Amino acid sequence: MALSDRRKGQVDERLVLRHPPSAPIAAVLLLPGGRADGLRPPPPVDVAALRMRPFGRAVLRALRPRPVCVAYLRYRRRGWNGDRADAARDAREALAVLRERAGDVPVVLLGHSMGGRAALRVAGDPAVRGVVALAPWCPPADPVGHLAGRRLFLLHDEADRVTSAQESWDFVRRARAVGADATGVRMPVGGHAMLRGAGLWHGRAADLVARLVDGG
Repeated sequence: MALSDRRKGQVDERLVLRHPPSAPIAAVLLLPGGRADGLRPPPPVDVAALRMRPFGRAVLRALRPRPVCVAYLRYRRRGWNGDRADAARDAREALAVLRERAGDVPVVLLGHSMGGRAALRVAGDPAVRGVVALAPWCPPADPVGHLAGRRLFLLHDEADRVTSAQESWDFVRRARAVGADATGVRMPVGGHAMLRGAGLWHGRAADLVARLVDGG
């Protein structure tokens, strides 16, 4: 994707790299949750973005000492916003900027809720090796044809009352039908916010990200 200098600068400002190695072998892009609708930017103190920080730390621990670039994306707008699919657009552009900053390395996407939806939407990018989606938002009409050959892990607690675990399992079945290596992982606790049993969520997500980074 070719971005204008102005557009690239905007994405650069919203893509935060934590302790990037000089010669990474892979990159992990973390995508936070959001809202169905919302044209304003996320608030300065964004709880959804903060929720991803312990996942990033867990990923770094799981991958140590491998030189992997871990990046966090801050969206331009708080919502998905229907056909605009703003979070997916931001994720797609972030992949292009990340490619410039980290090099031509495989990328694993780790997203929560709306961020999981965005990760799944852009996973057809040639750089993407796989996706770990946490309590993802998976509407029945979302496309899956671009996911052939991708490894996907969708983690969900069936007690979630914000996004539907059943829709996640349905997404897994639809993705498998087009050739994705998709797995649904039932989490015993956590609901949507993943606060109860947080350590289990952090550890399992980090282990799956490490598996994808290692190509397993």
